[in-house]
Formats: sequence, structure tokens, C-alpha cells
Amino acid sequence: MRMEVTDETLAKAAANGDRESFSFLLTRSYDRLFGLCFRLMGTHPDAQDLTQEICAALPAKLQKYDGKSRFSTWLYRVAVNAAHDKRRKRATYARATDGWGDWEINRIAANEETQDGLDWLTQAMNTLPPELRDTLALTLEDEMTHKQAGDVLGVSEGTISWRMAEVKKKLRALHEQEQTS
Repeated sequence: MRMEVTDETLAKAAANGDRESFSFLLTRSYDRLFGLCFRLMGTHPDAQDLTQEICAALPAKLQKYDGKSRFSTWLYRVAVNAAHDKRRKRATYARATDGWGDWEINRIAANEETQDGLDWLTQAMNTLPPELRDTLALTLEDEMTHKQAGDVLGVSEGTISWRMAEVKKKLRALHEQEQTS
């Protein structure tokens, strides 16, 4: 009967490809392995993940089991090393991502501020006379030079420059009026 076979004998047979021995060894050791993983990791999901990772890697790792120590001692060493690796990776990830949350919050705030400014500008443009609105729309964000905008609107470059000065005056006055209201 298999219950009388030692873990060490099962481990050697499993290392040589005996699937039944591996299955029996895993069945016999799983609960103890999970308990250790739980103590090492501190949460049920982390313990489950670690236990599964160890079980998946165990067939290859068994090739290195030399039988000089009890199988349970060797398996616990594998678990401790795997837990250390997992915690080290987690800490490295945490260090690498440190500050990204703040960066994202600042990015979102900047985008909202930019959008608020664009919303204000869109509303303010609607208060401008058509020729000033057209001039601003063409030259906004350096879309066109004053010369190019003048060509489109059929006016001189100097007229575009004058219109832009008027736009700035009117927008500044509108902004100041909103600030005092």
C-alpha cells in the first residue's frame, strides 16, 4: 500500500517521471505546503497563488532533490525561497511604481484645468465679433501664421495682427469682468 511509502521514495520516483508517485506526493503534501505559504504570505489569495506556482514548478525542481534531507524540509525550503522571490518582486514593483499614482492624479488635474480653459475660451470666442472669432480660430495654437490667416481671410498680415491685439484686449476684459463678478 502507498501509505507506507516515504515521501523521499515518492520524490525520487516522481523525479524519474512516475506520475502516480508525483500525484500521491502532492496529495500528501499539499495542505502542509498551503499552510506554510499562508503563514509566509499572510493572505489566502497570495498563499493560493504561491502554492500553485510551487506545484507547477515542482516536477522540474524535483530533479534537484538529492534525498540528503527529508522531503518536507526540502519542500519547505523551496516554498520559503519562492515566497522570498515573490515578496522581492512585489517590493521591486512597488518601488518602480511609487509616485505613479501622484503623477496620474496630477496629469488628470492638468487635463481638467486645460479642458476648463478650453471650455472658457470656446464660450469667450462666441462673444467676439465674427471677424475676430475667425482670426482667433485660424491663429489659435499657432495653427497659422498671421500672413497665412490674412491670405485665408483676404486681409493683410497687419490687419490680422491688429485683430489679435483686439482679441487679447476683449478676452482680458471678459476674464477680469468674470473675476469681479
